Amino acid sequence: MSAHVGNDETIIVAIASDHGGFILKSALSKYLKAKGVSISDFGVSEPVRCDYPDYAHKVCQAIQEGDVSIGILVCGTGVGMSMTANKHQGIRAAVVSDVFSARATKQHNNANVLCLGERVLGVGLAQEIVDAWLESDFEGGRHQARIDKLMSWDPES
Repeated sequence: MSAHVGNDETIIVAIASDHGGFILKSALSKYLKAKGVSISDFGVSEPVRCDYPDYAHKVCQAIQEGDVSIGILVCGTGVGMSMTANKHQGIRAAVVSDVFSARATKQHNNANVLCLGERVLGVGLAQEIVDAWLESDFEGGRHQARIDKLMSWDPES
């Protein structure tokens, strides 16, 4: 499986976590690499206490600079990572805990960052969520108009 964006363009997926998401991030990194997905790991490299905003910022900056296409952020619940990521211009991050929402957040919201919670999800379900998100395409159309409205609230846009 190669991750793709709409036109089957191969992409690089950024991934990062804080200490509360280290185990799930590590499992997902291994899983994605085994499936042939290109990833860029922004840390952490060991489960030592750290602050989730530091790692969310790294991934979002890499997306903004065009170094990677999309990102996956993992913390205890996914909420802190999502709140931080959504502070960045052009980032649409979603906390997801089920497969349906993973598909919908890409199809309808064109989310470019997926946030997961290690304390909320098991590894198997997290893998299914990531697969559904990576394999889904943005539908455009009426959804694009809604995204335009959403992004118009960003004072930096």
